[in-house]
Amino acid sequence: MADRVILHSDLNNFYASVECLYNPALRRIPLVVGGDPQLRHGIVLAKNYPAKACGIVTGEALWQAKQKCPDLLVVKPNFQLYLHFAHQVRAIYGDYTDQIEPFGLDEAWLDVSGTCHHGLTGERIASEIRCRIREELGLTASVGVSFNKVFAKLGSDLKKPDATTVISRANFRERVWPLPASDLLYVGPATKRKLSRLGVRTIGQLAQLEPSFLHAYLGKWGDVLSSFANGQDSSPVTVSGYQSVVKSIGNSTTTPRDLETNEDVSLIFFVLSESVASRLRQHQFKCQTVQIYVRDVELDSFERQAHLDRPSNLSSDIARLAMALFTEAWDWRRPLRSIGVRGCDLVDAATGIQLSLFENEPLQLRLQLLEEALDEIRLRFGTGSVRRAVTLCDTALGRINPKDDHVIHPVGFFKDGPVGEIRPPDT
Repeated sequence: MADRVILHSDLNNFYASVECLYNPALRRIPLVVGGDPQLRHGIVLAKNYPAKACGIVTGEALWQAKQKCPDLLVVKPNFQLYLHFAHQVRAIYGDYTDQIEPFGLDEAWLDVSGTCHHGLTGERIASEIRCRIREELGLTASVGVSFNKVFAKLGSDLKKPDATTVISRANFRERVWPLPASDLLYVGPATKRKLSRLGVRTIGQLAQLEPSFLHAYLGKWGDVLSSFANGQDSSPVTVSGYQSVVKSIGNSTTTPRDLETNEDVSLIFFVLSESVASRLRQHQFKCQTVQIYVRDVELDSFERQAHLDRPSNLSSDIARLAMALFTEAWDWRRPLRSIGVRGCDLVDAATGIQLSLFENEPLQLRLQLLEEALDEIRLRFGTGSVRRAVTLCDTALGRINPKDDHVIHPVGFFKDGPVGEIRPPDT
């Protein structure tokens, strides 16, 4: 049976490249796309090549980046614009295959095995795709070509910008095994440290460890990494869109100041819950479970969740349960830096609900109609046109707008976790 032909396409410096596309003069000066440092969202999301030449790396704090380059220009992200270009790139991919799996906005796997069976090689298709992205959209991409997803992604990382790299079954030991173990998908800082304790520095050394030993050392995740290093990844390229099936809806925020009281937390929970509830109604869902995420100033975090008495998409129901979960779990050892709220176990909003003898059903109906009316007002006049009075009590916290600032996060390699609900140890 012939090997599959898998491509991994990675748009080079995507966010920064789009910004430079609209203002070519920016290409000559160090530029990063990042959040607002005043709101403590100060992380480098993308950088252009002059910024990269200054040693700036994606993911570092803006204050660190500015120490390396005092004249650095910081541009706020425009996710709607980036999403537009992501769809344009996907249309190009669609001319070669319908098996396209996004990995964030700027990366995607393509299974072009069927196209190759018509006479084209994976390398030829990759080069055509790069050429079209460059000529039709003004962006560049690096593309890895291999017989599995893991090595295809590794190939796209090996040579940048605007390059094609082929990793075949015949050459992967020469090309892949000498690379640092941290270059392998999902070997993050924590796993790298664990492997270093074993003297494992390269992918080849990882590949040559006994799978049973890795299993004993890293659990089921050791089995996954062993198969990755040996080129035994057989995971399919999942046909999916940039807006996958919705399984939960949530918002989180790093607050502009530390949260020090229950009143601070309650305010943020209401702000986040209004966004979550509005998005639930927008997609015609109700949630049966509410989950909260809390991280303190020392970056320790925890999650809690509980079931609602009945499915709901009302902000008051979500915020009330979120606060109950928080007060039960937190003893204010330290101030908080960020919190999140998520509605899970979604059901169709039209699903019938058993009425209760102990609830004020007319009030529930009025609240439902009220929040739907608020949706229409905010759609027409803006999210901030109607606000809860509690948000006026603190200017810094009350100005948070999680619905409009909602960020599209990358989709994970394992959509629902591999067998046994393995989770990457560094995420």
